[in-house]
Amino acid sequence: QVRLVESGGGLVQAGGSLRLSCVASGHTFSTLVMGWSRQAPGKEPEFLGSISRYGAVIKYADSVKGRFTISRDNVKNTVYLHMSSLRPEDTGVYYCGADLNPVQIANQQSIDYWGQGTQVTVSS
Repeated sequence: QVRLVESGGGLVQAGGSLRLSCVASGHTFSTLVMGWSRQAPGKEPEFLGSISRYGAVIKYADSVKGRFTISRDNVKNTVYLHMSSLRPEDTGVYYCGADLNPVQIANQQSIDYWGQGTQVTVSS
């Protein structure tokens, strides 16, 4: 069982930045492929990106490419989502996920465990 706890959400003005953190426990972190997803009110979840086990490969959704950066620290069992140039449409609940499958990069459907989420609100 993998437990994921996100933090770092909050209220920020458009154009601002936030860094989300997700701490994992219950499994050897370096064996987990990690991902981030978000869900805006009334919308389907949107997968934002994924990072491979040692960070060599990172993929992003087009909607956040160039503005968001995913990184990880395998010593701290933590994955990060650095968000910059935030827009009101980035508002939503942000979730980190862990994929235990033998894949290099995760997607929304391959994720095995999700955290409880953290709210990000971007004001205009």
